[in-house]
Amino acid sequence: MKTENASSLFEALSSDIRLEIFRLLVKHAPDGLVAGDIANQLNIPANNLSFHLKNLTHSGMVSMEKEGRFLRYRASIPLMLDLIAYLTEECCQGNTGKCRSYREQSCVPPEWLPPLPSEKSDT
Repeated sequence: MKTENASSLFEALSSDIRLEIFRLLVKHAPDGLVAGDIANQLNIPANNLSFHLKNLTHSGMVSMEKEGRFLRYRASIPLMLDLIAYLTEECCQGNTGKCRSYREQSCVPPEWLPPLPSEKSDT
């Protein structure tokens, strides 16, 4: 991922409301939610929700699919993981012991993070 792409994704998530929407959609992955359910669960007026969903969809963080007269929104889990990998791929480069220590202090499961250079296989 390029820095410009990551910056654009962070910009899309920089609003409290958009971040709440995205986290709700992550929670409901892979099925997602229709717009009305998002509005109800987060107590967001429809016109306000539409503005934020448009921003998230435009960024690629959320996809939208028409289901009859409803619009279903889904979080892009692969893109979210790519963004996490972008942030962590060069962590403590050259000092895997320190990086391993930081990982152990976090609440992130190890399998969610890219392998440390010393953990990569030669295959």
